[in-house]
Amino acid sequence: MQHAVGAPLPPPEPTGWAQGAGRPPLAQGGHQAPHPHPHPLPVPPGPPQAPHPAAPPTPGWTTGGVPPHPAQPAPAPRDTTGHVQLPPVAIPAPHPAEPGTGTATLAVLLIGPAGAGKTTVARHWAARRRVPTAHISLDDVREWVCSGFADPQSGWNEHSEAQYRLARRTCGFAARNFLANGISCILDDAVFPDRPVVGLGGWKRHVGPGLLPVVLLPGLEIVLERNAERSGNRRLSDEEVASIHGRMAGWYGSGLPIIDNSKYDVETTARVLDEVLARSIASPPAW
Repeated sequence: MQHAVGAPLPPPEPTGWAQGAGRPPLAQGGHQAPHPHPHPLPVPPGPPQAPHPAAPPTPGWTTGGVPPHPAQPAPAPRDTTGHVQLPPVAIPAPHPAEPGTGTATLAVLLIGPAGAGKTTVARHWAARRRVPTAHISLDDVREWVCSGFADPQSGWNEHSEAQYRLARRTCGFAARNFLANGISCILDDAVFPDRPVVGLGGWKRHVGPGLLPVVLLPGLEIVLERNAERSGNRRLSDEEVASIHGRMAGWYGSGLPIIDNSKYDVETTARVLDEVLARSIASPPAW
């Protein structure tokens, strides 16, 4: 629209007012109220000024100088501590399944007649495990008594039974002490299935409910041959060996694992023992 010379110019739009909002009120009849200064003086332009350097952002504020909304804080990055990015954690690969008992902490009772090879097999098995394992022989502990030793060749009586009970308690205490310190143990004893007084229940009571019994029972001719190679009070008469072997047959049908090592050498018997124990760990025998 063109205006005549000398006619008043329309007032300028106030700075910062939006279209249709914030204007001066209209006069009656729809006409806009006159501006208080109908002839505003022009403002001469000032000297050019250098732009102000941008101020560094305030910590915790955004680049535009507006703090984040207090109700919606900025999410912290994942896996951080003190706003320091952590490296990814390497998860070790699972070890492959180990054959036999592996590194399990065990308490084993190897049962068998005189001449079955209990002590030799137990010591061999304990010496070749990959974890600390102790061998505790009841006969060795019984022979700690020097004067007044109840010699098994003299038969079983009240005196020999008292020393047997004492030796069994001593072995049980040693086994519990080893197990409490993370050391496996294997004990060996000629436990009879028909003697509850000096039987399996006493070993379970002294060592603990986790005791794993295994019976080593070769043929009679084998135990007779091995007994003949013994010396001192460890050697028994053939009649006594045959009697003990016959009573050990009562373990058949008891639910305990039985190893017939008549045709096995020491190395093979120890390996079979480890396999039997691995199965007993997975499915403990009820006794």
